[in-house]
Amino acid sequence: MFSLLLLLGTGCSSSKDRDAGETVAVVEQSAPEVRTPQPPVAPVHPKELTIHNDTRIDNYYWLNERDNPEVISYLNAENAYTRQVMSDTEDLQEQLFDEIVSRIKQTDESVPYKKNGYFYYTRYEEGQEYPIYARKKESIDAAEEVMLNANERAEGKSYYAAAGMNVSPNNKLMAFGEDTVSRRQYTLRFKNLETGELLEDRIPNTTGSAVWAGDNKTIFYTMKDPALRSFKIFSHILGTPASQDREVYHEDDETFNTFVYKTKSDKYIIIGSSSTMSQEYRFVDANDPAATFKVIQPRERGLEYSIDHYGDSFYIRTNKDAATNFKLMKTPVTKTSKENWKDVIPHREDTYLEGTEIFKDYLVLQERKDALTHLRIKKWDDPQTDYYVDFGEEAYTAGISVNPDFDSKVLRYGYSSLTTPFSTYDYNMETREKTLMKEQEVVGDFSKDNYVSKRIYATAKDGTRIPVSLVYRKGLNLDGNNPTLQYAYGSYGYSTNPGFNSARLSLLDRGFVYAIAHIRGGQEMGRQWYEDGKMMNKKNTFTDFIAVSEYLIEQKYTNPNKLFAQGGSAGGLLMGAVVNMRPDLYKGVHAAVPFVDVITTMLDTSIPLTTGEFDEWGNPADKEAYDYMLSYSPYDNVEAKEYPNMLVTTGLHDSQVQYFEPAKWVAKLRQMKTDDNLLLLQTNMDAGHGGASGRFQPYRETALQYAFFLKLADITQ
Repeated sequence: MFSLLLLLGTGCSSSKDRDAGETVAVVEQSAPEVRTPQPPVAPVHPKELTIHNDTRIDNYYWLNERDNPEVISYLNAENAYTRQVMSDTEDLQEQLFDEIVSRIKQTDESVPYKKNGYFYYTRYEEGQEYPIYARKKESIDAAEEVMLNANERAEGKSYYAAAGMNVSPNNKLMAFGEDTVSRRQYTLRFKNLETGELLEDRIPNTTGSAVWAGDNKTIFYTMKDPALRSFKIFSHILGTPASQDREVYHEDDETFNTFVYKTKSDKYIIIGSSSTMSQEYRFVDANDPAATFKVIQPRERGLEYSIDHYGDSFYIRTNKDAATNFKLMKTPVTKTSKENWKDVIPHREDTYLEGTEIFKDYLVLQERKDALTHLRIKKWDDPQTDYYVDFGEEAYTAGISVNPDFDSKVLRYGYSSLTTPFSTYDYNMETREKTLMKEQEVVGDFSKDNYVSKRIYATAKDGTRIPVSLVYRKGLNLDGNNPTLQYAYGSYGYSTNPGFNSARLSLLDRGFVYAIAHIRGGQEMGRQWYEDGKMMNKKNTFTDFIAVSEYLIEQKYTNPNKLFAQGGSAGGLLMGAVVNMRPDLYKGVHAAVPFVDVITTMLDTSIPLTTGEFDEWGNPADKEAYDYMLSYSPYDNVEAKEYPNMLVTTGLHDSQVQYFEPAKWVAKLRQMKTDDNLLLLQTNMDAGHGGASGRFQPYRETALQYAFFLKLADITQ
């Protein structure tokens, strides 16, 4: 084991030994009066990785040994180094944390929604980290029934997450999942809502959600395999041992994940299997849970579809018949194969159909066009009733909210913009009147009129126009000298919506411009936007981000000494790629839980997510895919050159991007980079992909990130 004296930078120096198998030499020296923190140096243990007659040398492969004390020591040493380097910002971090938390209404609750005779809502109490899940019978003025107090369940735990609260059809029982490690492996629990007692039934290693059959005693749930893939569906009868649970479905194709849900009509239980390029669904009557599930349409590569139910038909959102932006079809419940599917909403080249909500009298479509979401309302029995909800802002996000009441004429939707806090609306589809049920309160002197939001377009190197959403404090002088934080994700078809974030005010009020780059790889501009940023087109994602950076500089929003970049997970891959390609553009970069060791990870099918993502990144077992992925993989392309200041954050228990990817990346950057810029690795030793749990504690991490940007921007308070 290497010396912690070296790691903690307490007056020791080291030589970076590049000889195979040798550890780092440690030389004791007398401590100077003024000591500059010295970064940890990870030992070099070369490992040869060979495929396609190509050998890569990975000096830090050993860091994937989670149970190796030397690995834990290294991560702790990196944390200690980060604390030392950032010690001059401790007061600023505390100030940032306090002001971020001070904007949050401590005693708060969600807008109740009605289901099966009860109004359900979530509320918070002052000073408490976790929510209280509650309901009221028949009236919002009735006595409160607390279903679950997550604060009590979280006592004594360093991490806690509750998920999947689902009440039985007779309203007497509730299923929920609990994760106390942050690996997204939930133990299912059950509660008697009449007596308040927890049942003895426990089912570990699930996704956290359960679906009730109509008999109020049978539930269906999803189990995870060792790589955390959702791979089996079981049925469980309350009061019986989990060992006796019946295996209902086994997804044996490792490129697919499986899941289970109940249709909004409560008529059917649906089992789905999904990969990037294909889906398959099967169904059973919810009142006959022991029956055999029937396949709706067998899987075909390239055929994507999803299912809902209304009347005598299944409604199908699908890309059938080359419908790249998807369309809506329907088929009789008795004839479900694709030759029976009929168009309801045809395909449109300029509009992406994101989703639907079915009511007794109305159909609601959530669409995306020109990087904005739109809500379209149609009446089933009146073709003339076909219109869009008007939102009235230039850059915003809107989406269908919780609408469990099938017979309702009121659509509940959520709305937000870069200047408007998240708002919940009830929209009467018959009268076209909307009622603001709640706008999230920002405590203090916040006024949306103090900020400017706009949409601009940068031009990519191939001529493609890239939308950019901007927000900044009104009156800011756009003279090219403003600190600017540019954010993007750009993978999996996930669209980054321009929504409000009260924590972000801490940057805007200190003169920052905030920019969201809607780069290819998402679906902001339709399905083709995603196709043009994945697989063998992945580099478009990186060059789009760079083009946006260049445009922000050209238009005098900022300059390279004031421009910062941020992205997480697959967006962390983006950060790794752009600092390899154009390190000169950025003063500082925050890469959160970054997926940076693309080749090694995608060759290891024991790692979570790998097998299901070959159609996202490519399978490096194929030579052509290997060569392309290797050409941009951040870890494999680290060079001896100058890099921007960098903060890299991760979680030891991360279930999505394993902690060792960022740890290895930082170790290699330390070995290779030729500059004296900051390189910091912060590992949350108690958390996973989403960081710390609770309502307020995650903002400790936000405060560190903001302090990093402010330190580099020479803003001290």
